[in-house]
Amino acid sequence: MADLLYGRNAVREALRARRRAFQRLLVSAGAQETGTLGEIVRLAGEIGVPVERIDRRELDRRLLDANHQGVALECGDYPYVDLDDCLTLAEERNEPALLLMLDHIQDPQNVGTLLRTAEVVGVHGVIIPGRRAAEITPAVVNASAGAVEHLRIVVVSNLAATIERVQHAGVWVVGVEDDERARVFDEVDLDLPLTLVLGAEGAGLARLTRERCDFLVRLPMRGRIASLNVAVAGSIVLYHAWRVRVRG
Repeated sequence: MADLLYGRNAVREALRARRRAFQRLLVSAGAQETGTLGEIVRLAGEIGVPVERIDRRELDRRLLDANHQGVALECGDYPYVDLDDCLTLAEERNEPALLLMLDHIQDPQNVGTLLRTAEVVGVHGVIIPGRRAAEITPAVVNASAGAVEHLRIVVVSNLAATIERVQHAGVWVVGVEDDERARVFDEVDLDLPLTLVLGAEGAGLARLTRERCDFLVRLPMRGRIASLNVAVAGSIVLYHAWRVRVRG
């Protein structure tokens, strides 16, 4: 079944990435085709995607009143890759691997935010489980502002086994967890081949996932609330890991 992407940033980045099969671009009739929307229509024309102007109410109906911003794109499924593709990308860039692993994070907004940060800092690949987690749905694409269209995403059946696989490839696995055994994130050398692992909202890392990590890091906190949102915490550590590498 084809995906129906929506939102101007999501649609534009899908067209820019050109990684999917495109069927049709739907544009709200009467919308001013300037700015980002104008760029979308131009991109569609360049790669031969048919453009159809339809009543905005029809877009509302098809997208269940999602914030589509007057545009939607009918396209093929998300192009998942293998883990080896991510490790190869790191080699091609002559960089130590930087991977992100999401341990059953279910909220599309959290996943989208993390994927947007991952793309910004140049992550070589993102690993997600095939069950009990948010897939790369149109909602996730929209939440990532289309960043996921430029990322390499791997779906695996067993996170614990995948951790062992990346470790065998010489990549350290670091869990982000508010745990008494964890070290403060900016007091640890993260300028190394690295997979950052983030746990599910509320529950944190699964036991087997935590046990297989090489070590854990945490964010120090001063306020009165118990913890940071997983997307915020993950974005902070991802950005820090990237900056350490740049300085190194």
